[in-house]
Amino acid sequence: MADSMQHHKALPLAGNSAVPFFTPGVIVIAILAAAGVATLVVRLFLGLGAVTNFNDQYPWGIWIGIDVASGVALAAGGFTMAFIAHVMNNEKYHVLVRPALLTAAIGYTFVGLGVCVDLGRYYNIWHVMMPSMWQGNSALFEVGMCVMIYLTVLYIEFLPIVCERFIGRVNLPGVLGKMNGFLDGLLRVLDKTLARVMTFFIIAGVVLSCAHQSSLGTLMAIAPSKLSPLWHTPVLPLLFLLSAFAVGLAMAIFESVLASRSFKRPIEMHVLSPLARMIPLLLVVYFAAKVIDLVNRDAWPLLFEANFRALMFWIEIGVGVIIPTFLFLSHRLRRNPVWLFSSAAMVVFGVVLNRFNVFVTGYTPPYSEGQYFPAWTEVMLTVGMISLIVLLYRIWVFIFPVLPAEEEVEHA
Repeated sequence: MADSMQHHKALPLAGNSAVPFFTPGVIVIAILAAAGVATLVVRLFLGLGAVTNFNDQYPWGIWIGIDVASGVALAAGGFTMAFIAHVMNNEKYHVLVRPALLTAAIGYTFVGLGVCVDLGRYYNIWHVMMPSMWQGNSALFEVGMCVMIYLTVLYIEFLPIVCERFIGRVNLPGVLGKMNGFLDGLLRVLDKTLARVMTFFIIAGVVLSCAHQSSLGTLMAIAPSKLSPLWHTPVLPLLFLLSAFAVGLAMAIFESVLASRSFKRPIEMHVLSPLARMIPLLLVVYFAAKVIDLVNRDAWPLLFEANFRALMFWIEIGVGVIIPTFLFLSHRLRRNPVWLFSSAAMVVFGVVLNRFNVFVTGYTPPYSEGQYFPAWTEVMLTVGMISLIVLLYRIWVFIFPVLPAEEEVEHA
C-alpha cells in the first residue's frame, strides 16, 4: 500500500496562501458544530428526555436513521475504494483512496458517537468489549464488534499518512526536543512495518465492512411485525450490502468534487468519470434485487397505495436509483462536473432516505399512541455533528498529505 501510494504525491494544504482555512462558509459550519456540541452536552447531562421526542413506543429516531445507519452507509467509500485501488490493483484510482479513507475514519468515529448519544445508559458502552458480556446470537453484537474492529483498522490504515507527514520533521520545543531523534526513528520503523503488513489490514477492512453493512439490515429483518412490508424482507442484509457498494463509489465522487470546489482545486475528472461507469451496474443489480423481492413477497401492490410510505418508497427508488442510473449511463453527462456531482448526490440521497425509511418511516411500534416527529434539538445535534465532520475533514487535509498535489491533477 505504501509503495503504491507514493506513485501519487500528496501534500497538506497548510501553507497554501490561495486556500485560507477560515472562510465565511467555514465560520457558519463552525457555529453549527458548536451548537451541536452544546446540544450533545445537554443530552449527556440531562438525559434523552431533555432533547428528544423518544418514548416507549418510539425508542429511536433520526439519530439512528441518519446519524448511525446512514453514516455507516456513507462511510462505505473507504472500503470500496480500498478494494478497487489496492485489491483489484487499479493504479489510477489510488488518488481517491486517501480522501475516502479519511472520510470513512471520521464517519465511523461519529457513528460510534451517534450510538453512544442514542443509548439511554451511554456510560455502559464499554460492556461490549467485555467477553463475559458477549452475546454471539445478537445481530447488534456483530455490528458493534465489526464497527469497533473496522474503526481500529481505519486508524491503522491512516498511520502511514501520519508517518509521511512527520518523518524528518519532528521538532518538539524545549526540553522535549531531546526526544526528536527517538520519535523520528520510531516513525520510520512504524512506516516500514506497516508497509509489509498493510495488505492484511486492507483485506480485513473490506471483509469487516461487508459484515457490518449487511448486519445493519439484519437488525430490522428480525422485526417483521414492526416494519412495513415495503422494506421488511429476509434479504434486507443483502439489500443493505448492495446499496453500500453503490453509494461507496458515489460518495467518493461526491466528496472529491466538493473538496475540489472548497479548496479551489481542479476536479479529478480523469479519475471520477471512469469510476462513475461502475455505478450503473451496481444500481441495476440493487434495483433488480428490490423488484424481485417485492414480487416474490407479493408486496408490490403496496407501492400503489395512496399513503406517505408508498410516496417515500417511490422517491427513494426514483431519485436515488432510477434517475442517476440513466444519468451515469450517458458518456456526455459523466464528463460534465455538474451532472456527475448531481448524479452522485442523488445516489447518496437515495441511500440516506432508504436507511431513514427502514428505521423511521417504515417502523410501526406495537400499541402506538401517536407518530414520532423529531424535536428541534434532535435536528440540531444531527446538523451539528455533520458540520463537525466537515470541519474535521478540513483540519486534517490542512495538516496531513491527503489530497493529491495539484500539478498531478492538472497533468493527468
